Amino acid sequence: MLTKSFAKAFDDKDWVFEIKWDGYRAITDLRSKSPLFYSRNGISFLSKFEKIARDFDQQKHEMVLDGEIVAYDDQGRPSFQLLQQIGDNPNLAMVYQVFDLLWLNGHSTENLPLLQRKELLKDVLTETEMIKYCDHIPERGIDFFNQMKKMKLEGMIAKKSDSIYLENHRSSDWLKIKFTNTEETIICGFTEPRGSRKGFGSLILGKYIDGKLTYSGHAGTGFNSESLHQLHEQLEKIVIKKSPFEQIPKTNMPVTWVKPELVCEIKYSEVTKDGIFRHPVFAAIREDKEPKEITDSTHNVIPTNKKPKEMKAKTSSKNTEVSSQKEKEITLNRHVVKLTNQDKIYFPKDGVTKGDVVEYYQSVAEYILPYLKNRPLSLNRFPNGIEEQGFYQKDASDNIPDWVRTTEVYSESNDKYIDYIYCNDKATLAYLNNLGCIDLNPWNSALPDLEHPDYLVLDLDPSKKNTFDDVIETALQVRMVLDSVKIKGYCKTSGSTGIHIYIPMGAKYNFDQVKDFAHILMKQVNEQLPEITTLERSLQKRNDKKIYLDYLQNRTGQTLASAYSLRPKEGASVSMPLEWDELKPGLKPTDFTIENALERIKEKGDLFKPVIGKGIDMMKALELLQSME
Repeated sequence: MLTKSFAKAFDDKDWVFEIKWDGYRAITDLRSKSPLFYSRNGISFLSKFEKIARDFDQQKHEMVLDGEIVAYDDQGRPSFQLLQQIGDNPNLAMVYQVFDLLWLNGHSTENLPLLQRKELLKDVLTETEMIKYCDHIPERGIDFFNQMKKMKLEGMIAKKSDSIYLENHRSSDWLKIKFTNTEETIICGFTEPRGSRKGFGSLILGKYIDGKLTYSGHAGTGFNSESLHQLHEQLEKIVIKKSPFEQIPKTNMPVTWVKPELVCEIKYSEVTKDGIFRHPVFAAIREDKEPKEITDSTHNVIPTNKKPKEMKAKTSSKNTEVSSQKEKEITLNRHVVKLTNQDKIYFPKDGVTKGDVVEYYQSVAEYILPYLKNRPLSLNRFPNGIEEQGFYQKDASDNIPDWVRTTEVYSESNDKYIDYIYCNDKATLAYLNNLGCIDLNPWNSALPDLEHPDYLVLDLDPSKKNTFDDVIETALQVRMVLDSVKIKGYCKTSGSTGIHIYIPMGAKYNFDQVKDFAHILMKQVNEQLPEITTLERSLQKRNDKKIYLDYLQNRTGQTLASAYSLRPKEGASVSMPLEWDELKPGLKPTDFTIENALERIKEKGDLFKPVIGKGIDMMKALELLQSME
């Protein structure tokens, strides 16, 4: 019997509520000496889940059972991905959660009311270590749903107490209520990878609408290097020359088409009017599903004629806060880096995972590392993603790997030495990302001389009432001021709402000198644009319609997001260096994201390279400024 999706939890005395398990739906037929144990599309589970099957010998009655095979991670939470990797985890904690009884000792029980079936099931099922009765709670669906959310499970199933069992029928008597949107879809092709990514770029997805295979979007996130490799190997075995779609979709990269045989599960934010998934994220391959079942709505499943007792396997989803992946280790720069929870969603509305963040930084490492090298970092950590509370950390913890480099710097405000991490290689980069560092914030100065900054920063920080076009206008005015004193500046998006303009200083001046010079430059800008800019630092005194010309970023220990750094903002934007002629109305900070950053960097090269090169002659610039007054 199949479930219909339902929007929200409810209380009702005529309904009962069960946990929505994150596993394989499975039917057990114990009516003969040789038990049958299979998925709804007829795949036998006897050998794959032999440990469970061994316990069928302990059952005392002839029965047909409906339930779910569930694997548990080391936190005791259901994990569909671990279930898929059973071959690599022979000691995996597993349970067959049985929630319905379809046949008992020569008689069908399908026309009995649900609660009567469950009472019988409770009496006749012999519980073992591997086989458990799945209980329910009556009436109080809202409390139960909230409890499932606290436990970080996937959701709940609501069932009408007197419902009969209808095979292969999607009835309103059984409802699934989830915390996240998930769906099965068919893999119809894959695009070429970009940059340093291996295997493929995105999966081309489809579903059947009125019997025709129709494009429904593409998923390029949700993979780690291992799953990317394994899936690519599977797809290469079913490559075809011609598109399986009648109407071929447009794609950004060349496509390799495959037979529409593999069903995968995705998470998504919404479905457009055209039936396209927005922000789809790959979750898992569903070998227990048939492609013909995947239609324009899971409310209308095309039936298959496999076995008489096969059931619709439940829709599963990795919880957005709990990883379904075990800890893994990779070797970078001859150091072993432990990576955990790579499937944890960091950007919920964009479907970008922790693993995607790690992979992005590895792909741009050669470009970003020069701006991090030997520079103390303020760690801005979001271990549970951008929608949860983040925190700043300066002091390295005692349990960092011995190969992660740190430097002690005395802090007058704290009256103690702070042990700062600095990032000189790919291994440290991956380690920091694994801590939840989505953006990377280095000092303006580098070891061994932390007293003399390599560059000056002019930070254009808009209020909520300013448009980005206002920021662009201000940045262009900064350029005019710089041009007037024959200084070349280099601009980048902040990746949020502002623009940063850097001036190379060559570590020739101390922080106070650089800060004072920045103040003078910003005064010039403010004099030209008094209507939309301000030098007032205090938020209480500052006009909330003006852009703050922040020159105080040029103090010891101040940090800004590095060039090419991701930002913890919706859209997964990147702080991107620009050519000055790109700085024109219509440009948006969200134009540069985790998806297109590497491609742009390769096309443009490292526009920021001069920032850490030879510095300007500040005294000559000051003389020119004085002569203009």
